[in-house]
Amino acid sequence: MPRLFVGIYPDSVVRDALASLATPLRGFRWTPPEQLHLTLRFLGELDDDAAARAEAALGTVSVGAFLLEPAGVGIFPPRGPAGVVWVGFGTTHPHLFQLRQRVDDALLAAGVPLELRPFQVHLTVARVREASAGTVAEFVKRHRAFTAPPWRATAFTLMESRLAPAGAEHSVRRLYPLAGD
Repeated sequence: MPRLFVGIYPDSVVRDALASLATPLRGFRWTPPEQLHLTLRFLGELDDDAAARAEAALGTVSVGAFLLEPAGVGIFPPRGPAGVVWVGFGTTHPHLFQLRQRVDDALLAAGVPLELRPFQVHLTVARVREASAGTVAEFVKRHRAFTAPPWRATAFTLMESRLAPAGAEHSVRRLYPLAGD
């Protein structure tokens, strides 16, 4: 069964800026630049029928292209030991939320089951395991004011994710251009 998610991938300038955060730190596993993405909706493992319905339903989604501007660094969970280091978005274009809602509406109409979770706009830049709380806190403090150039989101993708010992490997299942591009 394919393990799927819907995402938006930054352009190469933003990927390079995000990759500049990846400094050697014990306990940090950095996301490879080519896999940096903003997840709109995680679908999980779907049988072939549900995956085909999801792929077709996403083709009905129409939203205009928009700008995204990465800014700030934080961790999940916000309390307790960190598991994820993320880059957020200082100002998030309303079309991003419109896109997320239309993706959800299309998937639900196609009978694709969705987890009910709040949408937290972020890009995961590292997974943290066995790093000291002090190391994580110092990293976040040092990069709290991080910014990257804005990029124009011109498409979203249905991605397949395969779990491997070195981390997830992502491949594009289908690309969906945004309106106006």
